[in-house]
Amino acid sequence: MNRECAVISGMGAISACGNNVAETLDTFSQGRRSGGRISLFDTCLPYPVFEVKGLTNGRDIMRTLNLAFIAVKQAIGDSGLQGVLQDFRVGVCLGTTVASQLNDIDFYREYKNTGNASMHSVERYLKGSLAQAISEKLGLAGPSCTVVNACSSGTDAIGVGLSWLRSDMCDIAICGGADELNRVPLAGFGSLGVASNSLCKPFDKERSGLNLGEGAGIIIIEKEDTCRKRGKKARLFLRGYGLACDAYHLTAPRPDGSGLETALSRAMDEAQIKPAQVSFVNAHGTATKDNDKVEGMVLAKVFGKNIKFLSTKGFTGHTLGAAGGLEAIFAGSGLREGWIPASAGFTNIDEEIGIAPVCQKTEIIGNCAVSTSLAFGGNNSAIVITKE
Repeated sequence: MNRECAVISGMGAISACGNNVAETLDTFSQGRRSGGRISLFDTCLPYPVFEVKGLTNGRDIMRTLNLAFIAVKQAIGDSGLQGVLQDFRVGVCLGTTVASQLNDIDFYREYKNTGNASMHSVERYLKGSLAQAISEKLGLAGPSCTVVNACSSGTDAIGVGLSWLRSDMCDIAICGGADELNRVPLAGFGSLGVASNSLCKPFDKERSGLNLGEGAGIIIIEKEDTCRKRGKKARLFLRGYGLACDAYHLTAPRPDGSGLETALSRAMDEAQIKPAQVSFVNAHGTATKDNDKVEGMVLAKVFGKNIKFLSTKGFTGHTLGAAGGLEAIFAGSGLREGWIPASAGFTNIDEEIGIAPVCQKTEIIGNCAVSTSLAFGGNNSAIVITKE
């Protein structure tokens, strides 16, 4: 497999920050946070969430798939591929967590109580493979794969798409992730003791846990010659991807951070860049005690204590399988726009971490950004995006 980079020719995003990339950047610029009590379903759980408002749930498709459709449509429009996708070999690789589960509590309750239940939720679940559904909707003939790798799913899906281009399996790949808010993960993260009762504070000394969110982040990557032949000017490039699993614990990162360090090293080696060339890092930054401590320690070790970094989860919440896709877009947008927002929720430095994220809207001078994802099971992923 060669190391040819891929052009990022289109981006689409929907989250609590906004219904598209432009709205999201405005939210970042203004420092607005929209976390609050969930309205999608009844629950006694007190944890605030970051919910996409005004999105109508279809009876026959999962909310996750609805979110993905919206972001895919945006990305195709941004890339100028409307009406011509079928002229190319196009693959689809999307990450998720919620859409991979038949997590309809009402279905289980009815079946347990009566021994019988409507199969409607099962049928909707079976139609919910994101990549297959998107590929079929668009009439594409290329490879399709739905990645379910916990909170790194979106980043790993982007890495798979990059490998497809380099292996000549397709000319263009639609990549990223999508996830919806749901009772099961809300209760699950609460039972783990990592969900906060207040708005999250990534990397802050007083951080008390994460807030869940929902959304979709989709990027379209393509071979440079494909982009050039169709007259599209390249704005951003995906140059490297790294993956490492430390297999330390089911839910906690390895304390020495060696898995993340290895993933970063592999991504930068593949991109053929040095740590000093990285302008900023869009960190995973969940606002949980262990994640932020380990990640901050590794960022300082790899990039030095003066590295500019932030967590955008203070704006979006933790969107699980969508996080890697959304945060790839945020990293690329930071390079393209020349600024990154303050790391929402951060106030006080944690001496155990030793470094602090950016505390205000910050100018970015440089051509290279890194986005990281840390997942349950010890999985660590990173991508490198550049302007040149």
